[in-house]
Amino acid sequence: MADPRGFLNTRERQDRPSRPVPVRILDFKDVYVRQDEAVIRTQAGRCMDCGVPFCHQGCPLGNLIPEWNDLVRRGRWEEAAARLHATNNFPEVTGRICPAPCESSCVLGINQPAVTIKQTEVSIADAAFDNDWLDPVIPQRLNGHTVAVVGSGPTGLAAAQQLTRAGFTVAVYERDGKVGGLLRYGIPDFKMEKDILDRRIEQMEAEGTRFRTNVAIGTDITWAELRSRYDAVIMATGAPVPRDLPVPGRQLDGVHFAMDYLVQSNRAVNGELDEAEAAAQIRADGKHVVVLGGGDTGADCIGTAHRHGAASVTTLAIGKELPAERPEDQPWPTVPRVYEVTSADAEGGTREYLASTVEFLGEVGADGVERVRAVRVAETEYLPDGRRVPKPGTEREIPADLVLLALGFTGVEDAGLTSGEGHAGVVLERGLVKRDHRYETDTPGVFVAGDAGRGASLVVWAIAEGRACAKAVDESLETWTRLPSPVEPTDRAMSV
Repeated sequence: MADPRGFLNTRERQDRPSRPVPVRILDFKDVYVRQDEAVIRTQAGRCMDCGVPFCHQGCPLGNLIPEWNDLVRRGRWEEAAARLHATNNFPEVTGRICPAPCESSCVLGINQPAVTIKQTEVSIADAAFDNDWLDPVIPQRLNGHTVAVVGSGPTGLAAAQQLTRAGFTVAVYERDGKVGGLLRYGIPDFKMEKDILDRRIEQMEAEGTRFRTNVAIGTDITWAELRSRYDAVIMATGAPVPRDLPVPGRQLDGVHFAMDYLVQSNRAVNGELDEAEAAAQIRADGKHVVVLGGGDTGADCIGTAHRHGAASVTTLAIGKELPAERPEDQPWPTVPRVYEVTSADAEGGTREYLASTVEFLGEVGADGVERVRAVRVAETEYLPDGRRVPKPGTEREIPADLVLLALGFTGVEDAGLTSGEGHAGVVLERGLVKRDHRYETDTPGVFVAGDAGRGASLVVWAIAEGRACAKAVDESLETWTRLPSPVEPTDRAMSV
């Protein structure tokens, strides 16, 4: 039982400390440093005996937050790790990159700063690895069924681990050279260093999961061939198609999608670029960088540009600045839309609001290549029907040598999914793969989970869907299952 007076004895929230900005922008190592154990235990003790823990609803994984908070308070770290891993396959990931919707629905957050749930989570996960508490979970028997998982992001890895432990023979296919998907190539090392991912992959390999890298389904192997080899196929390919901005000057050299920039940088940091790729890498050294769009991807671009040595970094948002406090129309326990200062924002740069991009302006260099030199913006005007348009007469220019489009994602890549020889035979709706209440597509035996079926979402939803889809596959092939299913395909976050 939690200490019912914990939040009264410790009123102040104490967040995870970070390295000084002038130091951390010199490298790509983790922004944060480990907190003293006494502080972690005290902060975990602020989790009160609230009766109805709404944090369970805020987190789609259904993490047993009050239980492992109290175990940490008592210093029973190994038991806390067992509770944490009972619902979450990769807490070392979510504890670092999840925006913590659980904290938005924390009961203490009604009138005090919420409990530092995310900080406690990552501390437990690190303790589990440091003390070798996470032995491989080897299935007692193999059931004779085979499953192919396409995509090695958090959804695919979660589904693969669940099914492997249930006795399936699982092969994970990844088109890149290393396993991890956007966890490896989309998340900068200053948010999550890749040895954290590698040590989890080692555990999965020891459990029996097989990984096939540098294999693109739809190109190297058709979807039909994959279906013929395996009893079931899980599509966990994500929704990587970026949203474009079709304005004049879009074709100029120096205007790039954010993910192109981030993937190259992550590969460079981990020594994966050859000489030709390194010479062609998109870099921000000495440049005036403009990032269009906010969110996690935009913040990752800001932090990366600082580490490249950008001359300036400006973020443009088409809408209004979000409030610092929870608005009245977004009551607890919903996840509010509020302004948050990310670690990248704290490192410098400017942010402008109500800025509608009108045009990218260029100039021809001595080599004959026309490159971007500025972004022409106008003040955003809200029309009665809700549309946001550039206000005439308010145009101005912002210097830019590098423009990064971080405007979100629109759906899956249709690489042999709906047409072509040996296609998957699935149906796309609004850019996503259509599925039923059991995560199964229109093609029997082919399942879809994560962003490919839900749309771009949080890492906790990706893991939750991977776990739920694993149960659906288990039920389909074994007719019964003991695997958990934390979410339904139609479930949505607690937001307004």
